[in-house]
Amino acid sequence: MLTNILFGLMGGLGLFLFGISIMAEGLQKSVGDKMRRVLEILTSIPIMGVIMGALVTAVIQSSSATTVMVVGFVNAGLMTLKQAVSVILGANIGTTITAQLVAFQLTDYALPAIGLGVLLFLFSKHRLTKYIGQALLGFGILFLGMATMSTALKPLREFPPFIDIMLSFGKYPILGIIAGALFTAIIQSSSATTSLVIVLAGQNLVDMQGAISLVLGSNIGTTVTALLASIGTSITARRTAIAHLFFNVGGALIFLPFLGYFQEIVRLTATSLPRQVANAHTIFNVSNTLLILPFINSFVSFISRVVPGEDLVIERGLKFIDQEAILRTPPSIAITHATKEIIRMAKIAADSFQDAYKGFMENDMRSVEQVLQREEIIDDLEKEITHYLARLSQRSLTESESRQVTALLHAVNDIERVGDHTLNISQLTRTKIEERLPFSDIALTELKTMFELVADIFQKAYTAVENSDEDLAREVLKHEDKIDLMERTYRNNHIQRLNEGVCYPTSGIIYLDIISNLERIGDHSNNIAHLVMGDWR
Repeated sequence: MLTNILFGLMGGLGLFLFGISIMAEGLQKSVGDKMRRVLEILTSIPIMGVIMGALVTAVIQSSSATTVMVVGFVNAGLMTLKQAVSVILGANIGTTITAQLVAFQLTDYALPAIGLGVLLFLFSKHRLTKYIGQALLGFGILFLGMATMSTALKPLREFPPFIDIMLSFGKYPILGIIAGALFTAIIQSSSATTSLVIVLAGQNLVDMQGAISLVLGSNIGTTVTALLASIGTSITARRTAIAHLFFNVGGALIFLPFLGYFQEIVRLTATSLPRQVANAHTIFNVSNTLLILPFINSFVSFISRVVPGEDLVIERGLKFIDQEAILRTPPSIAITHATKEIIRMAKIAADSFQDAYKGFMENDMRSVEQVLQREEIIDDLEKEITHYLARLSQRSLTESESRQVTALLHAVNDIERVGDHTLNISQLTRTKIEERLPFSDIALTELKTMFELVADIFQKAYTAVENSDEDLAREVLKHEDKIDLMERTYRNNHIQRLNEGVCYPTSGIIYLDIISNLERIGDHSNNIAHLVMGDWR
């Protein structure tokens, strides 16, 4: 009997998780990427953050996915901690939608939903209809999984040991909270845990207090996903994950002494136990959010003290040029503003290069993450500055101004490519750190020498542009052949060490890729120097 129950439960849970994944994917595709964009924009006011968090989670059917997305936004500098906390509060509300759907017990419609969903998904020529079919298919599989679990659990109504365990969750709610948290942490889905509790309630295998304690535990267990996602991210991103943990744990601890009163309130909302469980989930999360929302500033300050430290702060967007004012700005002044913006972009790229250097030499994952943050800013600046210069080139310019604009367009491209090669180095560094790859002392010495030379040349190249310094540009160009020769020499040295068994093969691949990227950064630095000399390539 136990084997059949276990297999039925595993299969049903698998169908449920697969169904919710398929349904979420279909819903996300039907909405498009607009949801992410809206989430970034409409979260400046806490209540809007809560609403958007609830809506996004209701669509993608996963509070964990929303929270991980928010951690990513914070890590990229697109959201503040306060904005992130408000979205997470909303995500906790949005995830209750799944439980409410499950409580309707629509298992009789599972197979028709699967059939119709497959027809729409496979045979429709319209993209939106296909996505709706995919969502419908997932909906059907979800409820098929629920039906499978319900059937599998029926024999447990006559199995005293299981009944005793379930009753213990009612007598000792803390045990139910721990069990719910552990189970959710393992399967990475609070919706699945809550839905399973609803199934247990439908079979009268758990009482109200036991069900509520399991649901409270699932709210705690779901924070594990965001905690894992925050590993190696910025301080603010880690604060976001910790805020999620503290909020959910704090809510459970606040409600725990009042479970008796809470049960009485929940009983007034419905007559069936499964619906009462779903309502308890919703009431808990809504109440928890309303409780913390007025004190969100204090909560954010508290989390900042729990996770101390300062984050890398880089001003995003344009600083020296105004896209709207280009038509009324004299070309000579517009060129000056564009040059300042390009130099700012180059300095960000230089800082990124230093992070890549530090990350590699010191096995510092924090520096590796900062490279990614800066690269996103560099890419944004490249697009904005290129757009500005393209519009400027369409105006009536003198021959000298036209040449300057063309040179600046080349410079923007070269600086962006420096950022790309720096990102490549940081990704290679990540592999080195994660796989704990060893490097010989001679290899590290060679890389240190090449890193420092390339950093010096790039700094001199953009400084030459900033000051229109041809002498400094010539100094950069003197090193053009030196870097190429260094790359060839180090490559040959490495091959010799590899043949002698001095170097670890995987480390050797990373070594070769890094010196190749360094050589390319040197090439782009030379291109920038040529621009100053008026003979760009």
